[in-house]
Amino acid sequence: MNLPLHYIARNLWTRRLTTALTAGGMALVVFVFAAVLMLDAGLRRTLVGTGSEDNAILLRQGVQTEIQSGVSRDQAALIESQPTVARNAKAEPMVSKEIVVLIGAPKKGDNKPQNVVVRGLGEVGIALRPQVKLIEGRWFAPGASEIVVGKGVHAGFEGMDVGGSTRFAGRDWRIVGVFDGGASAFDSEAWGDVEQLGQAFRRIGYSSVIARLAERSDFARLKASVESDVRLKLDVKVEPLFYEEQSKALSQFLSILGIALSLIFSLGAVIGAAITMYAAVSNRIGEIGTLRALGFRRAAILWAFLLESVLLALLGGVAGLAAASFLQLFTVSTMNFTSFSQLSFGFHLTPGIATQAMVFAAVMGVVGGFLPSLRAARMEIVDALRAG
Repeated sequence: MNLPLHYIARNLWTRRLTTALTAGGMALVVFVFAAVLMLDAGLRRTLVGTGSEDNAILLRQGVQTEIQSGVSRDQAALIESQPTVARNAKAEPMVSKEIVVLIGAPKKGDNKPQNVVVRGLGEVGIALRPQVKLIEGRWFAPGASEIVVGKGVHAGFEGMDVGGSTRFAGRDWRIVGVFDGGASAFDSEAWGDVEQLGQAFRRIGYSSVIARLAERSDFARLKASVESDVRLKLDVKVEPLFYEEQSKALSQFLSILGIALSLIFSLGAVIGAAITMYAAVSNRIGEIGTLRALGFRRAAILWAFLLESVLLALLGGVAGLAAASFLQLFTVSTMNFTSFSQLSFGFHLTPGIATQAMVFAAVMGVVGGFLPSLRAARMEIVDALRAG
């Protein structure tokens, strides 16, 4: 015979102050746990969402980033001639030859320069990113020393307003527009004309080539064709895979940090839950003796107190998760360990994270409540009634 659930919940309500304090400690742990997972999910969503399954990116063999890469003009021309590359209405290849460099710019509220990615591209490059929308000003003019900046750069760096200018590579570059990268890594970039940036940085070739596939199934054919051509010593990847690899180093750091912080905080929360449950057992010795006298077995007493501890932890878990959900209103900016540039991304709560957070809370409840529950279950009827 088991004790009814309403009896267990009533005991939590009777000790409202203690319940609230202990649940608050649990909520803090779950908040930290969920926040780190949400940060990692936001990072992955930002970088993986930057790429498109319809696009292939080609870089020099063995490199990890576009900044490290180099593609010659002859190689770019060979890529344009590939039959698996899509063509537009004018029968022109949908291939974007791009230059990617880093510049230093002061962040708002900090005079120390931080790296910003500047991407040189043309009209085709813009067309290959339909998620990118101009929200202020206009696009840069071909052949002009003009740039447009992502909304993350516009919001986070000094002097990045439309109508202003910034100086790098020995030139003054006029800022003519701001674009929304659709919650992608493009929000943390500035774009300009590829030929002008090539001249300013004395680049003969390109950093990367992005090609729109005629069909998604053509990727394998394109990859095989490039690998079989000795003139094209290039790696070929689908864009989402390339950007997912960009997130690995920072993602691992966030995961390790999150586990370490959660374990440290959870230790305190488990101790708090154990103290609360030990106090509950001490205050209800007579009640435990009465329940045993009425025929409730030791296992029923054990499960009742253990479930009470789990409910207490789940209450804290719900509160912590609810508080963490508001983090989605904020955006953070940090260094991308792969490209060594500033990257802006937000928190992202998923059903999987919510499930993990609640399971984590339940585990804390079990760990914190097991020994007090075992103590309650092992009490002898006569001793419990006499002490009560």
